[in-house]
Amino acid sequence: MTKLVVEVHDANDLMPKDGQGSASPFVEVDFDEQRQRTQTKHNDLNPYWNENLLFDLNNPSGLPSKTIDVVVYHDGKGGHHKNFLGRVRIYGVSVPFAESEATVQRYPLDKRGLFSHIKGDISLRIYLIHDPSSANYTPPPQATGVEVDKGTPLQEININKLEEQQEESRVYEEKKKKKKEKEVRTFHSVGTGTGGPAPPPQPSMSSGFGFETGHMKEKAAAAVETRTDFARAAAGPASVMHMQAFPTRQNPEFALRETSPPLAARRRYLGGYRGGDKTMSTYDLVEQMHYLYVNVVKARDLPVMDVTGSLDPYVEVKLGNYKGVTKHLEKNQNPVWKQVFAFSKDRLQSNLLEVTLKDKDMITKDDFVGRVSFDLNELPVRLPPDSPLAPQWYKLEDKKGIKDQGEIMLAVWMGTQADECFPEAWLSDAHNISHANLSDTRSKVYFSPKLYYLRVHAIGAQDLIPSERGRASVPYLKVQVGNQLRVTTSSGKPVAANNPIWDDTLWFVVSDPLEDVITVSVEDRVAPGKEEILGRVVISLREVPIRTNETAKLPDPRWYNLHKHAVGAEEETEKKKEKFSSKIHLGLWVDAVYHVLDEATHFSSDLQPSLKHLRKPSIGILELGILSAQNLHPMKGKDGGTTDAYCVAKYGNKWIRTRTLLNTLAPRWNEQYTWDVYDPCTVITIGVFDNSHVNGSKDDGARDQRIGKVRIRLSTLETDRVYTHFYPLLVLQPSGLKKHGELQLALRFTCTAWANMVAQYGKPLLPKMHYVQPIPVRHIEWLRYQATHIVAARLGRAEPPLRREAVEYMLDVDYNMWSLRRSKANFFRIMALISGVSAVFRWLRDICYWRNPITTCLVHFLFLILVCYPELILPTIFLYLFVIGIWNYRFRQRDPPHMDARLSKAEFSGPDELDEEFDTFPTTRQTDIVRMRYDRLRSVAGRVQTVVGDLATQGERALAILSWRDPRATAIFIIFSLIWAIFIYITPFQVVAVLVGLYLLRHPRLRGKLPSVPVNFFKRLPSKSEMLL
Repeated sequence: MTKLVVEVHDANDLMPKDGQGSASPFVEVDFDEQRQRTQTKHNDLNPYWNENLLFDLNNPSGLPSKTIDVVVYHDGKGGHHKNFLGRVRIYGVSVPFAESEATVQRYPLDKRGLFSHIKGDISLRIYLIHDPSSANYTPPPQATGVEVDKGTPLQEININKLEEQQEESRVYEEKKKKKKEKEVRTFHSVGTGTGGPAPPPQPSMSSGFGFETGHMKEKAAAAVETRTDFARAAAGPASVMHMQAFPTRQNPEFALRETSPPLAARRRYLGGYRGGDKTMSTYDLVEQMHYLYVNVVKARDLPVMDVTGSLDPYVEVKLGNYKGVTKHLEKNQNPVWKQVFAFSKDRLQSNLLEVTLKDKDMITKDDFVGRVSFDLNELPVRLPPDSPLAPQWYKLEDKKGIKDQGEIMLAVWMGTQADECFPEAWLSDAHNISHANLSDTRSKVYFSPKLYYLRVHAIGAQDLIPSERGRASVPYLKVQVGNQLRVTTSSGKPVAANNPIWDDTLWFVVSDPLEDVITVSVEDRVAPGKEEILGRVVISLREVPIRTNETAKLPDPRWYNLHKHAVGAEEETEKKKEKFSSKIHLGLWVDAVYHVLDEATHFSSDLQPSLKHLRKPSIGILELGILSAQNLHPMKGKDGGTTDAYCVAKYGNKWIRTRTLLNTLAPRWNEQYTWDVYDPCTVITIGVFDNSHVNGSKDDGARDQRIGKVRIRLSTLETDRVYTHFYPLLVLQPSGLKKHGELQLALRFTCTAWANMVAQYGKPLLPKMHYVQPIPVRHIEWLRYQATHIVAARLGRAEPPLRREAVEYMLDVDYNMWSLRRSKANFFRIMALISGVSAVFRWLRDICYWRNPITTCLVHFLFLILVCYPELILPTIFLYLFVIGIWNYRFRQRDPPHMDARLSKAEFSGPDELDEEFDTFPTTRQTDIVRMRYDRLRSVAGRVQTVVGDLATQGERALAILSWRDPRATAIFIIFSLIWAIFIYITPFQVVAVLVGLYLLRHPRLRGKLPSVPVNFFKRLPSKSEMLL
């Protein structure tokens, strides 16, 4: 006996149905009055079944007239109630007759009715298996529904014939089962192979974009791409398989994971907060971490220990195996240290704290001076905002217990990370770090420098004197500000002899304080690669006026004297000898009314103008708690697999850096920071790095390594809600996508001005001047690169420095570099948008073809009402949008956004694509590799070119209607237009609308099998494609 095998693999992105943002899906498959189901996967919107369902098939020759119904349900109330999640109907004619010919395909889930809210897709593999005992079995021929002439490069699919065959098959199936079945609007076909499975695509030339031909129906490749909503399959694999080059199921390892840490803010938000201590009221987004603090202030009246009558004292604070040491002070019997030590309570190994004062000896063992001991059970507890604990004098006792070795001033207490001494304290986890390198482990707050745009309007020059008077010169202008060098785009248009005119504006980025100089030189190209300086002028940036108002008049341009190029002391002598000099006409001003872009506009954290008085008032507060990380990847393999991790967060012009936790793969920072929010449509960026400078490495090649990065858009957060999640730390490397661990964050956005926040949604993103006088497009990316360079240089000079590699990674310096992976991701994003539009057209087509008679009748009724009462059209549209929005509120996203590996197409990118993405500019790869990549780029560009050409063809046909390029077609159209104008004028509008609407919604029995007259007329119009060489 023959059996039908339905392999149910997995589903993706299902609709939540349990009211908690999840679902418990299972699959039911109906075939030939047989029904089977899979197991239920509880609380999983991306279930994975991997089950095989077998069905008996008595007569294989009747398979083409049968259908396979696959329905996904939500298992509610312990199996006593099920909710519809989507369904798929597959026509039997497309089922392959051998397992070797079957392929795994993904099918989008269809709705049950007009108001069904369904999304997601399901992965299936369907084929037949045959019992060898059945004799004389010959599989029936598989109809393709469309005859394809492989020798004809251009052909059209007979859509109406497919519709008729599909309708006849459906009626036959209903008569056989003798019961009414609900209509399903979409039929799917399983791709089969004609001679075994299709060969894998060549990775070197495959683009992965999924379009192999033009999008216009009259252009088809050798294998016609059949439409999956008609129940017919072509003889080869459907070309839609190219669109599934990447699995849509995301790896659960890269997903977001919600947590429930014991935070005061979370308990308060959930309604279970019942007070707490003072620390929890301030640091309510982090967990309390208790520390033992020892403040070593100073000592006095210390005894002399050396033969020379001097003392080099230092203090050793010891608790179990942890030991902290102050600096030693040479020849000082009354030293002052003012150093704080902090020991984590979780790592306390003893109940006795020993503070020992010793004398530093460079030759022999250090001498013991005296000590003080404390019992940890007797120490006071200090909680901010209490004032600091006052230090006290303690007498030092020698080894015999005699207290005559001087006195030491100490303060010892138990506190938390909220203590103001915590940021500058020596921590017990940094016990092997010297004092000189301890600053590289501190937590700090940084601010980006205030940036401005400098505009240099090069108007012209006068009386230039070239070295060779008989030679025709075409001078150009070169302007340098710091490390930024710009040249005028044109070489000048001489109005008179040696009086060029450029009329070009050059843009630069400068930072506050304005200490740079502007070097303007006029040069002439004497020979290839050789330039002659005709004159130069140096202008201080402090002398340049600043525009502080959008309506302020631009400063008037000035004439500057050009000096001959001289070196050293000769320059002043040349200036004194000059009685005549060339001049240059320049307009200089600093624009403080723009926002200097140092981030990509799509995920910028600051959109305010440079001047503070032009900024808008804040609308809220953003609070970030950096809690911990887990399962970090060992970044230092040579040191036994350790990681010295720290976090960097950037929002607006404020940067924060947490302390570095040494030698741990599960650090716990528990640090909380706050930012003022001026615009909700901004993004905060948090990055994790491995510190490579904790051992005092001064090597310029030592770079802090990237562990991962997280971006969160504030507009996607609910106000006053506390979000606590583990975010995956994903890093794209030449070897592929790597997960380096998970970062736990607590996030809360509090709105303080609701009216201002709502008003922000109606205002432009950038300041006014970006729209009144926009920055030229050719300058934007160059200016952003210069801004990031200035910010990285300024933050790199802080102590401890925020290093360039960390700043560039946070600001995405290389975001606009070519990447085939990113191009694929953007292409699939566009296809996702187009699929939504195509779904609307499919719904309209289903109504016109009466796929669901009840829905079509309701549309007829609504259409007639709107025609009779046209004033209800707009209210109906907006009411529909309101209802859809209210309905979607139930299925809103409850988790903050994070780095999506599936959307980025990073999980399945090939090594060659990643190697190309990480290649430098210009390339450093071998010639053969560059040639292969160029050929691949040409292949992709050729397909894009074909699609663009098809779109241009359709547009030119539309323009040709009235252009008389085809005189007969234009005459037919204008005569037809005149007839319609007269008919519409003498006929009421409601009558015309009813006639046109009923004609478009007519029953399939009243439709012809050929394309309509308007479509045929439009396709016959001329285009300019035949005029191309």
